[in-house]
Amino acid sequence: MHTIQEWITERLTDLGLVNDAASQLDNTIVLLFIILITIAIDYTCRYIFLGMFKKLAKRTKNQWDDLIVERKIINKMMHIIPAILVYILVPFAFPPEEFPKLLIFLQKVCAIYIIAVSLRFISASLNVIHEIYNQKETFKDKPLKGFIQIIQVTIFFIGFIFIISILINKSPVTLFAGLGASAAILMLVFKDTILGFVAGIQLSANDMLRAGDWITMDKYGANGTVIEVTLNAVKVKNFDNTITTIPPYALVTDAFQNWRGMSESPGRRIKRSINIDMNSVCFCNQEMLDKFRKISLITDYIDGKEEELHRYNEEHHIDNSIWVNGRRQTNLGVFRAYLVRYLQSLPDVNKELTYMVRHLQPTETGIPIELYFFSSIKDWVPYEGVQADVFDHILAVIPEFGLSVFQNVSGSDLRNLTFRIGNK
Repeated sequence: MHTIQEWITERLTDLGLVNDAASQLDNTIVLLFIILITIAIDYTCRYIFLGMFKKLAKRTKNQWDDLIVERKIINKMMHIIPAILVYILVPFAFPPEEFPKLLIFLQKVCAIYIIAVSLRFISASLNVIHEIYNQKETFKDKPLKGFIQIIQVTIFFIGFIFIISILINKSPVTLFAGLGASAAILMLVFKDTILGFVAGIQLSANDMLRAGDWITMDKYGANGTVIEVTLNAVKVKNFDNTITTIPPYALVTDAFQNWRGMSESPGRRIKRSINIDMNSVCFCNQEMLDKFRKISLITDYIDGKEEELHRYNEEHHIDNSIWVNGRRQTNLGVFRAYLVRYLQSLPDVNKELTYMVRHLQPTETGIPIELYFFSSIKDWVPYEGVQADVFDHILAVIPEFGLSVFQNVSGSDLRNLTFRIGNK
């Protein structure tokens, strides 16, 4: 390269240029020549290596190589090569004994550029790693993005320290040692980041939260699906399509409800009661029992129960002339038996989990009859449909058992009562 520089100087001097001007001009020409060489090498490397990698990616069934091509990871890596070549060759254009300050300046620019391009390449590579692992079932619901972000922040911080050390001509070790004294200030500045990182580790280690989980957190107005877990925020898409952002450490320090257990279980619970008017409860006479026998779900129940009660009353010499004596069926008891068999007949009720019909404490609004069972359908919309169908049927069938639902008096009831009194 030095021989080329002398040859260029001789040619420029022969053209009549002053020797000093020729010397400066030939340095510039050599620099341009170096730049042209590095650009040519850059395009050649990208054409050869990128072309080979694209052909290889098409032949394989792996997705990671396709992502590398789509995210232009090879291109970002190749940008480092020309900067390294310029850094190595620039002393030939500007020798240190002639242009020490200019050479140091150009090499600093090259070094900073190499660090910046390297940081960009590493960051893009980490994003590709996150995408690859996010597509795997075992890692799909893990909060990997927070860990990727903390690695990126650490790498960029180290890169920034190296750039500062180049600009001020200090060793990076000296700068890192100086940061120890300002650790308290750094902890204050990066408090949320540090807390988020620690909280992310706790959430992941204890499997408390995954992307895709349905969570409820009233304090932050969150009721929806977790769409993203990052270093500084957990994004929840609520069912009204709004987005709620929660600090990760809030999920560790405060209480929240995760519905994942319900989603992974074989059924989703339905627990609802209907208030029966206590005045409509009575013993079953023979006419009522004959009517109930015609209901296919409880035919065997009526016959079996009557036989059991008849045997009991005979053994204890009960006087059947008074209904209070002995044991007798009630319309409410028959209704409860019907509800149990009705739940057993529904294909959407999980029979392996608990299902029952029970009394709750009577109140001034009647006797609450609670249905407790699990729907095998867990998706929200069809689940609500199953629940509505069950209670639609119950409300319609209650009068068939001589019972009535308790309901407070409304304005229309008072108007009807007034109209009847007026007609009399």
